[in-house]
Amino acid sequence: MPGRGPVRAAVSAAAFIAVTSAATGCGNGSGDSGKSGSATPATPPTASGTPAPSPASPTASPSPQGFRSEIKKVTAGDLRYSWKKGCPVAPSGLRMIEMTYWGMDRRPHAGGRLVVNAREAADLVKVFRKLYDQRYPIRRMEPVDAYKGSDFQSIEADNTSAFNCRNATGSSSWSQHAYGLAVDLNPCENPYVSASGRIEHPDCVKYGNRKNRDPGVVHAGDKVVKAFASIGWGWGGSWNGTKDFQHFSASGR
Repeated sequence: MPGRGPVRAAVSAAAFIAVTSAATGCGNGSGDSGKSGSATPATPPTASGTPAPSPASPTASPSPQGFRSEIKKVTAGDLRYSWKKGCPVAPSGLRMIEMTYWGMDRRPHAGGRLVVNAREAADLVKVFRKLYDQRYPIRRMEPVDAYKGSDFQSIEADNTSAFNCRNATGSSSWSQHAYGLAVDLNPCENPYVSASGRIEHPDCVKYGNRKNRDPGVVHAGDKVVKAFASIGWGWGGSWNGTKDFQHFSASGR
């Protein structure tokens, strides 16, 4: 998908498909899935001088039971800001994955939500189960509607998201996100970097150094890249020129 900038064009389910599974807890040792109680994760980055939305901080699950997921249908009412008439996929072609994820506080979190293309939902559950088993930490995970469809504000909150009906920046073509066929993972730790080296979000600039080994940073050939590759999805960090380190998509663009 072409580059990103500071402004990018922008679940009442009656039926659902349960996709529930339990992980074996074979993580990489960065945390203990058996811990109980709540914890406050690290504060998400915000741009200097620009107030961002203040969604509630993710709260650790008091009784973690391993990875769990559920795939649900969505309606236009569930996608008030991220979908409109004329989008390339109808709400009936999308699904909401509700799932457990491993937090930046090294604890499991219930209530992660990701809106994706219906045909990719089951495969993406497999990917995020692998990430959970690997104890790959995710800051937060909620639909971009929580930010009124603003991809910029979602990134400011370091929010992992997927569907958003918008054009690719600087293009009249639909973004892969408009089809629900792309996921942006920890977008501050994995920023969009223009061909000139520019990063639009000040608090994320330090992550332009890809030697950074902070939690959540994705590196070429690592377990995160391999997890998405296992379902045929490509990584924006492998592009020539512009790099989109947060971006994974079905098309590789």
